[in-house]
Amino acid sequence: MTDIDDSTRTGLLRRGFALEYATLSWNVIGIVVLTVAAISARSVALAGFGLDSLIEIGASAVVVWELSGTGQARQRPALRLIGVGFAALAVYLLVQSTVVLASGFHPDHSLLGIVWTGVTAVTMFALAAGKARTGAALGNPVLATEGRVTLIDGLLAAAVLLGLLLNSIAGWWWADPVAGYVLVFYALREVREIFSGEH
Repeated sequence: MTDIDDSTRTGLLRRGFALEYATLSWNVIGIVVLTVAAISARSVALAGFGLDSLIEIGASAVVVWELSGTGQARQRPALRLIGVGFAALAVYLLVQSTVVLASGFHPDHSLLGIVWTGVTAVTMFALAAGKARTGAALGNPVLATEGRVTLIDGLLAAAVLLGLLLNSIAGWWWADPVAGYVLVFYALREVREIFSGEH
């Protein structure tokens, strides 16, 4: 933990909780919006992004649990739980991208999906930056690491958005699954760092 006074620490903890509750709320709403958009457009990418929101909900719940604890006793198990979330995200992205490419599935146009993923990308990048700063100020690797989950969520939203736009404008249905492979690499790197004790 960093050397900060109690009042500063209390304020930082309050900010950390606020960031996590904002992330939880956004992703709960997102699951509903993405379900509607995925069904109407028959979009595998949007359905998969909804599943990613479940992983982000789980990671945020882990951080709330860890921040509610005393001392550093919860940090190691909390980090490992987030590592498992990263691993699940990597598997999901790998499987989804491969299935979409292999099947040559062409989703319909989705204006709702385009708007939601665009706004989600901006929101997740802002939340990720806030978590990174707050986690660093607190000396809390769990909050900072979960901020990377949020960053990946934002990157995935941007990738899905790009795929939806390229599919709608140019008919490039394969753009989204290709972008998914890039995020697999990032997620697996985080898993390695967490379980090797580099965080």
